[in-house]
Amino acid sequence: MASATVRPAPRQAVLDLDLYVPGKSHAPPGVTLHKLSSNESALGASAAAQAAAAEALARLELYPDGQAKALRAAIGARYGLNPANILCGNGSDECLSLLALAYLGEGMEGIHTEHAFLLHKAAIVASGAKAVMAPERDARVDVDAILARVTERTRLVYIANPGNPTGTYVPFDEIRRLQAALPGNVLLVLDAAYAEYVRRNDYEAGIELVASSDNVVMTRTFSKIHGLASLRVGWMYAPDHVIETVERVRPPFNLNAVALAAATAAVADRAHVDRAAEHNLAWLDTLTPEITALGLTVTPSVTNFVLIHFPEDGRHGAAEADAFLTARGFILRRVSAYGFPNALRMTIGSDAANRGAVAALAEFMAR
Repeated sequence: MASATVRPAPRQAVLDLDLYVPGKSHAPPGVTLHKLSSNESALGASAAAQAAAAEALARLELYPDGQAKALRAAIGARYGLNPANILCGNGSDECLSLLALAYLGEGMEGIHTEHAFLLHKAAIVASGAKAVMAPERDARVDVDAILARVTERTRLVYIANPGNPTGTYVPFDEIRRLQAALPGNVLLVLDAAYAEYVRRNDYEAGIELVASSDNVVMTRTFSKIHGLASLRVGWMYAPDHVIETVERVRPPFNLNAVALAAATAAVADRAHVDRAAEHNLAWLDTLTPEITALGLTVTPSVTNFVLIHFPEDGRHGAAEADAFLTARGFILRRVSAYGFPNALRMTIGSDAANRGAVAALAEFMAR
């Protein structure tokens, strides 16, 4: 009698996680593709970043700088930070995951919000801790809901500010109120991937709060406004003791030399960032009223994307709109996994892509 197959068994909490599904990137044959599904930069990488990457390609036989000294110095110079309090990662995703690895474990809890970036929950579960979801209010982070779920087992709280896929933000007075109410042994992680796009007087990414606190970390990315998504570069700003801790679990040479060179040039190219921000703001102010005029609802956004909600009439839902737009080459993002089964997220793209997507939406709604 054959023996039963025995193989390694993962933890059930990991199997219960939804698989991360990237935004679609293909249009039907013969149709021009306008990819508006992944919040990539409409202007791409700066010429300076591209030139630096090309130069680094000539030295592929050499290991990269495992301490990312030049990049940390460039980030420090740009934001007025001590490079010793900066740690660079393979995208901000790695920074977020390393924090969970270092500060969470069995018997502990981490808090994420209802419509948060899916990695927040995944990082908590992967660390062996229990993931606790705090409901949002009108697609916005609710500080009181987070505080109501803090227990003696809570060790980490993730907040995306601004949020993805909502595009909403939390005024910084609320973030300060949250930090002041959290126990000192709870790490507050501010995921500020879209900070450069925000133009609101009551918003801060978190730099000052990190500098004045022992339990706050801010993460940032080069994947969005800097246009380096394919190279995977992110960073975090944190107190000395957090940096020293996370360095113990950070993989050596976690960033490749091409990525390091491109990011170092990109962070210094403020003119390119300003152009990207101006392009985004102009289209954000245009797209929201135009899409709303079609009979759709748009969650107010401060980012480089808008969350579009469709009618519940059985004919003009998100699934139908997704198929209609895809057939015409406009690839938006389904966000059912984030708690929005009848919505699509649209990245602000090029002028042609934005105009075409609105025209296609108008055609769809007029059916």
